[in-house]
Amino acid sequence: MFKEKSTHILLFCFIVTACTAVLQYLNPTYSFYDGGLVAAVLLTVFLQNDLYTRLFGFLGGVLVVAAAFYPQDSMVLSQALLQHLFSLIIVIIATIFVLYVKKLYRNIEAEQHQVTALFEHATEGIVLTNDKGKIVLLNPAAYRLFQYEHGELLNQTIDILIPQRFHARHVADREGFYQHPGNRTMGHGRDLFARKKDGSEFPVEVSLSYYRQKNVMFVIAFIVDITERKKAERDLLQKQEQLRRVSEDIGKLNTELETKVEQRTLILREALQELERSQGELSEALSKEKELSEIKSRFVSMASHEFRTPLSTVLSSAALLSRYTLTEDQEKRDKHIKRIKDAVKHLNDLLEDFLSLGKLEEGKVMAEPAEFVVGEFLDEVVEEMRPLAKPGQQIHCDYVDGETYITDKRLLKNILINLLSNAVKFSPEDAGIWLRVAHPSGGGLSLAVKDQGIGISREDQQHLFSSFFRGGNALNIEGTGLGLHIVKRYVDLLGGDVRLESAIGEGTCITVELPGALPGADPERGSAKIS
Repeated sequence: MFKEKSTHILLFCFIVTACTAVLQYLNPTYSFYDGGLVAAVLLTVFLQNDLYTRLFGFLGGVLVVAAAFYPQDSMVLSQALLQHLFSLIIVIIATIFVLYVKKLYRNIEAEQHQVTALFEHATEGIVLTNDKGKIVLLNPAAYRLFQYEHGELLNQTIDILIPQRFHARHVADREGFYQHPGNRTMGHGRDLFARKKDGSEFPVEVSLSYYRQKNVMFVIAFIVDITERKKAERDLLQKQEQLRRVSEDIGKLNTELETKVEQRTLILREALQELERSQGELSEALSKEKELSEIKSRFVSMASHEFRTPLSTVLSSAALLSRYTLTEDQEKRDKHIKRIKDAVKHLNDLLEDFLSLGKLEEGKVMAEPAEFVVGEFLDEVVEEMRPLAKPGQQIHCDYVDGETYITDKRLLKNILINLLSNAVKFSPEDAGIWLRVAHPSGGGLSLAVKDQGIGISREDQQHLFSSFFRGGNALNIEGTGLGLHIVKRYVDLLGGDVRLESAIGEGTCITVELPGALPGADPERGSAKIS
């Protein structure tokens, strides 16, 4: 239909131009005939293509110029040129004006199309109401949201979309909005529901804005169906309940583990007591009896020292789990659950190690090297130690990311945990603790733990790696004196060396040097290396 009208207008423009050209030729004295050319140019405003405007503007200009040179009886050439020059200017101005109007119209039409597309294709439901609360306009998404056919809701009150039980409150809220209008999001602190055509209800979130036109206020409501979000919230609550049950199970597991430790410790104590009762019959084994008594005391102390760190890890991770309640915190929850499982496994490993204490003394406990990423391993150790730090203490870790090393990861972890625990214990609040890793020539690994603690006197340093020895300035601080002795035993198993640098009041730095290959390790599987 539009194409047919455009053809008629184009034909009419050609007719007007042709008639004007004939009249100009027949009566060159009358310049007012040039107005027909201007009219033809102005009519092209109804043609979409700018080419027609330029064409009729060009034809009009040519005909005006030509008319000035037609034979004239009553007018000299200079007067004819001046008269038709004015007509030429009018034709040019008309052409430019029509081109500008068509460009302006296209811009307005493009903006209207954009606004219409935004309204028609919006995923949110959009409802426009007047100051009477009647629905003036809805977008397709709103019709789909409420399951009405197109046009069914027009001139209906907005209450038709509100559940019956909320009508009284909604009327009050609506009147309050009209009295104090403003852009706002509704539903904070309470649940909002909408009603579909079939009467079913669903949860929604509503945002309101307004504008005025001819002293009439119109309200725009943006409506979002949050059924899936509510379902996700219910799922999150269920997962939180599951997490609570898991935490309770972990607590039971800790209780059972402590019971097993007490039972096995009691069994060992009874065995040692039986040996003590037999010393009257075996007088020649007096020295052996003293040795067994020393092993008994050492075992009890070592068990207390070694079990504290993993049990603290379990308790701290279980406490942190209760803080992560949002869906996006699942990764953090999984991380702490993994830490708990690792710590429990570590406890079981320690139980087996202590039950095999005789094998350790005989040199039958061997290191089991495996390759691991140094950065990830150090981050794991530091993360386990941070909850145990005093207020304000900071553990700084310095390493080159991406490098790997082969050694017994379990023994190395025990070494670092003991050193960091001592640094935390003997350093004041707000002090810094540094864990630095270097890679000397030969493919080895150097780890240094430095603190700003109380320090160790030169006289005490030579005895620090002995069991049960404690520095003179540390007697009032809780501890068994086994930490550095255990570190020395583990470092020996890894074929490394440990050295200490310290001064009273200036802190302590303990450096562990590990070789490029474990003594007696398989060159294919157990050699330590940096890659």
